[in-house]
Amino acid sequence: MIKVTALILFLVFLFLSSIHFYWAFGGKRGSQGVYPTKTDGSPMKPPGILATLIVAVGLLCFGLFYLIKGGFILIELPLWLNEKGLWILSGIFILRSIGDFKYLGFFKKIKNTRFAINDTKFYSPLCLIIGILTLLIIAN
Repeated sequence: MIKVTALILFLVFLFLSSIHFYWAFGGKRGSQGVYPTKTDGSPMKPPGILATLIVAVGLLCFGLFYLIKGGFILIELPLWLNEKGLWILSGIFILRSIGDFKYLGFFKKIKNTRFAINDTKFYSPLCLIIGILTLLIIAN
């Protein structure tokens, strides 16, 4: 069960990381409605190349961490990361699904922008699923 869950989470993070690398290197497809906009629908400043690359690398590292915890990659991790890493990831994604109470998450106030609709349908549920699957790995 742990191996299957870890592999699924790795594939999810590999996919998300790939999308961010694509955007960082100039890709435009699928880039509408992926970051918050103001209440009038006007765009906030989109993240730059460096920020997008940092997110892409971070997502890839999260995926690799799941492979390590699933036993697919044998790497000695620092003790704190080995013991607390899955708790940290679960917390990050469950908190992301709850949101900031304005632009992000299930409890956001701004609900009618393209991003908000995508967030309600796709991003927040995905974050909650990631958080729950990570808790399942911890429990086993």
